[in-house]
Amino acid sequence: MPGGRLTQHERQQIALGLAGGLAYAEIARRLCRPTSTITREVMRNGGPTDYRADRAHRATERRARRRRRTVPRGPQASPQPHGRDAEVVRAYEETFTAVLMQTGMPKMMSRVLVCLYTTDAGSLTAAELVQHLQVSPGSVSKAIAFLESQGLVRRERDERRRERYVADDDVWYQAMIADARSTAHLAGTARQGVGVLGPGTPAAARLERIARFVDFVSENIARAAEQARDILHAKPETTSERAESGVADGGRLLRP
Repeated sequence: MPGGRLTQHERQQIALGLAGGLAYAEIARRLCRPTSTITREVMRNGGPTDYRADRAHRATERRARRRRRTVPRGPQASPQPHGRDAEVVRAYEETFTAVLMQTGMPKMMSRVLVCLYTTDAGSLTAAELVQHLQVSPGSVSKAIAFLESQGLVRRERDERRRERYVADDDVWYQAMIADARSTAHLAGTARQGVGVLGPGTPAAARLERIARFVDFVSENIARAAEQARDILHAKPETTSERAESGVADGGRLLRP
């Protein structure tokens, strides 16, 4: 399996694959690369609809030159805790960021949220975010304002009266409930069209089917979020604990 940076030829193959409607996983399989590598490459260079091989290659070379000028040689200036490999952590953060961007979240907001989720402290100050992400204070401020408006982060003061930003575990529950409400609103709007277009007409029947489908989905999203909410606050089970509470069968855990 090839390693290291993507070559210009590989980037051209990625562009051809995207133009042909191939999924990231299929492009990765053809290039013998991890899917995360392809996802990260596309999302940091214009996204699936605006990816250009030559432009992506030039941008990568520029980033490499900047790193050579700014990254100090020798040991890392900020060693990772718990014996973590800094390069592996950085690659994971980029992958996580790319996945969030695929949901429609802007890049800087995704980077800030990933930074908050992957810190052991559970919260960071604006200065810490600026230092970790190597961006301007204005970029961090804008990202935090967006994330706050979406209910994804909150502010608190520490013992030194510094403002810290926190991404609570419960954020995912709130996000799912908000998504369910948005989906339910879509169903209501579709159902309004039935009266506008006339009951019994083909168009009205289509909208009614859409409304029933969306209603079903939104109700199940909300129900599942309520049922699973405790998972966000539960202590993760170890492998041995899971084995004791069920019987493993084909990678699945069978509960009694």
